[in-house]
Amino acid sequence: MPFTGIFAGLIDLPWWGYVLVALGLTHITIASVTIFLHRHQAHRALDLHPIASHFFRFWLWLTTGMVTKEWAAIHRKHHAKCETVDDPHSPQIYGINRVLWGGVFLYVKESFNKDTMERYGHGTPDDWMERNVYSAHAVFGLVLMGLTNVLLFGWVPGLLILAVQIVWIPFWAAGVINGIGHFWGYRSFGCEDASKNIVPWGILIGGEELHNNHHAFASSARLSNKWYEFDIGWMYICILEALGLAKVKKVAPVPRFTAAKAAADFDTVQAVITHRYDVMAKYAKSLRRTVRSELETLRARAPHIDTRRLRHWLHADAKALDDPSKAGLHAALADSKVLHTVYAMRQDLAALWERSSASREQLVKELQDWCHRAEESGIAALQEFSLKLRRYA
Repeated sequence: MPFTGIFAGLIDLPWWGYVLVALGLTHITIASVTIFLHRHQAHRALDLHPIASHFFRFWLWLTTGMVTKEWAAIHRKHHAKCETVDDPHSPQIYGINRVLWGGVFLYVKESFNKDTMERYGHGTPDDWMERNVYSAHAVFGLVLMGLTNVLLFGWVPGLLILAVQIVWIPFWAAGVINGIGHFWGYRSFGCEDASKNIVPWGILIGGEELHNNHHAFASSARLSNKWYEFDIGWMYICILEALGLAKVKKVAPVPRFTAAKAAADFDTVQAVITHRYDVMAKYAKSLRRTVRSELETLRARAPHIDTRRLRHWLHADAKALDDPSKAGLHAALADSKVLHTVYAMRQDLAALWERSSASREQLVKELQDWCHRAEESGIAALQEFSLKLRRYA
C-alpha cells in the first residue's frame, strides 16, 4: 500500500517495489566495492577512466562512508598477513562468530592503526575532493543519501532503505566474505591461507564469493576460473572496458599444453611455477585413485590409523599442521611405502617454487630429477603425472 500525507515521497511504490529499489541500490554499492575498491584500488588489476572512478568514489561516499585509503590498506594487510595474528580479520584467529557478526568492528579498529595506513595505503586517491569531502566528511554522504531517499520514497520507506544500505556492506563484505570466505566452502586452489569459494555463482556479492580464486590470483581482475563459475563483477568490468571506461591489466593465467617433452627444460619450469595451483590440483586428482586404494588397504591392515584425517593431512601444507597431526601423519606414512612416496613427491614438487634463490640450471635439474624419480617409483599414477607435467607450456 503506498504511503500518503506527510510520509509520502515523490515516488509511490507497492511494498515489493521498495524492496527492489533497496536491492538495486545495494547492488550498485557491491559493484562499486568489488570493481573500484577491491580490484582497481587494492590490487591494481585494472585501470578505470576518471569518470567511472569518480562515480564509484562518490557512490561509496553516499552509501557507506568508507574511506578508500583505509579500505585498500586494510585489505592489502589482510593479504600480506593472512591467517596470522596480524591479519585484521581472520576467523582462524578471531573465530568465525566474531568475524561474521562483528567484522565491521575489526575493520574500524584497524582503520585507526597509523602504521597500517602508512605501510599499505599508498597510491590511493589524494585529490582535493578526497581530502576535503570524502575523507573529511565521510558521514555527511550517508546523511545526504538518507535525505534523498526520504525525498524520493517518503519517511518510512526512505529510512528503511537507508538502513539496508548502511548494514549491507558491513555484513556481506566485512562479515560473510572475511568470515565464511575463510571458513566454509570449496577450494579450487591450494593456497597457504584458509580461503574458500562460498558458491560458484558470484552474483550476490559481485563475484567476491569466489574468494579462494581471488587469494590464488590476487592481482587478477577476473575472479572466476572454472567453467561453472560466474563472476558478475567481471561481467561489469567487460562492459566498462567495451565502453572505454576500464582497461584490464591482468587476469589469472590459463594453462597451455603441448606434446610432452622428452625432458623438462626452463620453459617447463616457468610454466609449472606459473600454474603451480593447477599443477597441485592435477597432482591430487591424478593420485586420487591410488591414495583411495592405499587408504583402504591401510584401514584393513592398521585399524588404529585414522584414515579420514590422514586423507586431509596428505594434501595439507606441512607448515599448516600442528604437532599431533604431524606425528599422526608420519606414523601412518611409516606403514605405507606408497603413501610415503606420494606425500614426499608432493612436498618436493611444492618446494620447487619456494626456491626463489636457485639458478635456472638448478631449477631445471630439480624438475628433471623429480620426473625421473616419479617414473622410477613403480606407481603408475606418478608415472603418468610426470608425463602431464612435461606438457605444461
